Amino acid sequence: MKKIFAAAFVAIALLATAAGQAQDYRIDHLEPPFWWAGMKHQKLQLMVHGQHIAELEPVIAYPGVRIDAVTRVANRNYLFIDLAVSEQAAPGKFDITFRNAASAVKYTYQLLAREPGSAQRVSFNSSDAIYQVMPDRFANGSAANDSVAGMADKLDRASGSGRHGGDIAGIIDHLGYIAAMGFTQLWPTPLLENDMPNYSYHGYAATDHYKIDPRYGSNQDYVRLSAEARKHGIGLIHDVVLSHIGLGHWWMKDMPTPDWTNHEGKFVPTVHHRMSTMDTYGSQADKLNFTHGWFTSEMPDLNQANPMVANFLIQNNIWWIEYAHLSGLRIDTYGYSDADFLTEFSRRVVAEYPRLNMVGEEWHKAPAVVAHWQRGAVSADGFTGSLPSMMDFPMMYAMRAGLAEKDDKDGFKDVYEMLSQDRLYPDAANLVLFEGNHDVPRMFSVLGEDVDLYKMALVFTMTLPRIPQFYTGTEVLMTSTFKGRDDASYRHDFPGGWAGDKVNAFTGAGLTSKQRDAQAFVSKLVNWRKTQPVIHHGKMMQFGPENDTWVYFRYGDKKTVMVAYNKNATAVSLPTLRFQEMLKGARSGVDALTGTTYDLTNTLTLPARAVVILEI
Repeated sequence: MKKIFAAAFVAIALLATAAGQAQDYRIDHLEPPFWWAGMKHQKLQLMVHGQHIAELEPVIAYPGVRIDAVTRVANRNYLFIDLAVSEQAAPGKFDITFRNAASAVKYTYQLLAREPGSAQRVSFNSSDAIYQVMPDRFANGSAANDSVAGMADKLDRASGSGRHGGDIAGIIDHLGYIAAMGFTQLWPTPLLENDMPNYSYHGYAATDHYKIDPRYGSNQDYVRLSAEARKHGIGLIHDVVLSHIGLGHWWMKDMPTPDWTNHEGKFVPTVHHRMSTMDTYGSQADKLNFTHGWFTSEMPDLNQANPMVANFLIQNNIWWIEYAHLSGLRIDTYGYSDADFLTEFSRRVVAEYPRLNMVGEEWHKAPAVVAHWQRGAVSADGFTGSLPSMMDFPMMYAMRAGLAEKDDKDGFKDVYEMLSQDRLYPDAANLVLFEGNHDVPRMFSVLGEDVDLYKMALVFTMTLPRIPQFYTGTEVLMTSTFKGRDDASYRHDFPGGWAGDKVNAFTGAGLTSKQRDAQAFVSKLVNWRKTQPVIHHGKMMQFGPENDTWVYFRYGDKKTVMVAYNKNATAVSLPTLRFQEMLKGARSGVDALTGTTYDLTNTLTLPARAVVILEI
């Protein structure tokens, strides 16, 4: 694969056939750089970029592949070629010749053979647990790529906004740790090239859609990460940004069309009126500002109403899924994109990979707002959601608030009522519930660094009918500020990821006893969940919280699990008669994490400030 990829980018042969004074034609970009035979969608649009390339005519001679259309735009440095690739097209190489009477340029293109079973690949689902890492802050596997010549943002570990040197090699080095903790899916924040002058470490301002940032490694390193992860029983989830790019993207130096970005390359900020896209009374002005405004002045907003922009983004993500053997997509700032484009994006991707899961970010506390985008949801205006999964921000916020509440004996009430709103989601069990991520304060800090509440939050995340996701460092009680927005504090380096670290969470060296206990707790909890089909796919029944206690059940034909919380400073006895609808006369239950047997004949006595997971 390494040789194929290199050849696709480099094998551009310029033929010196000029008669008289020929133009100096060249190809700087041709994307996608290669494709696959046997894809469901039999159309492929090539973006060709190079000096005066539109003055040339493309010609192809390869069985099963023909040029269906050629589109020239105002910028004569671009040419868009629509290929029809039939079912009969076999894997192989062929030349695309760009020529006129005086000159010719060749690009050797290739159709690869798909991996067996590629279309039906297994994706992430409710049987999985996702581990999220920020690659720059996780582990530095190679100091050689910490800074790269020609890229403005250099290594600066002293700065919270600078690059710290974590890379793909560092992730690969510690896949064994992630697997041992029990996680079965890995979500790195974006790894595509971000050649921006500052803040480039976060990855959400791509400057090349087909290139891994060299400070993380190469495209081949990314493929190797996916392969090595699979050997550890871990799938790789690709973090995708559809709504915007970085100002340093090569497009911005030579825009294909004036409307390639919204507002024709001029900064007009979005005011973030996210409700405008679903507001019955909303103005068109607000809706357009939300979906067309730029995220920041450094992040131009893409115009997905332009069919060539839309097609580029769809093909790019299909390309990465196929090339890197991905197990799913996480889509950033989902609702900021054009709604019709989002529908077509999901349709095209799912057509190629019917079992592929994709989860979108809609950063809102209201279930109705998040549910709007999930596949199967139908709005009053007729819009139908198309994405299989969404990030469960409403439940994350409710969980944190309910546990952090100190003076209210109904602290669990908001969580209970939030869960009752699952009826709003077409598929609540396919939502991704997270205890934290790189954009919000550390959960342990929000809960006042209270280990008892921390454990309750993790059990909650792991036992609800959801796909659970953990943020790296949660297992060793990493902290942050928790008032206002302070990204740098949420994104400290993972201890042990750098040579010379005095604390090493991978080996346990230097961890406090409290940190080691927390790490062991997470490992036991996540590995227990891995073996529990009743948690993966079972039904749910909850009983209203009372006096800072709360009980719910996960159950199926073969097993019942009772989850009971007690926030009180003293032990509490709950009459089990109330729960007989689920207990059905059961006399005892065993705590899955401690092995302790609890009597259920008349009362359940819950320890102070504890949560139990009782297997009935």
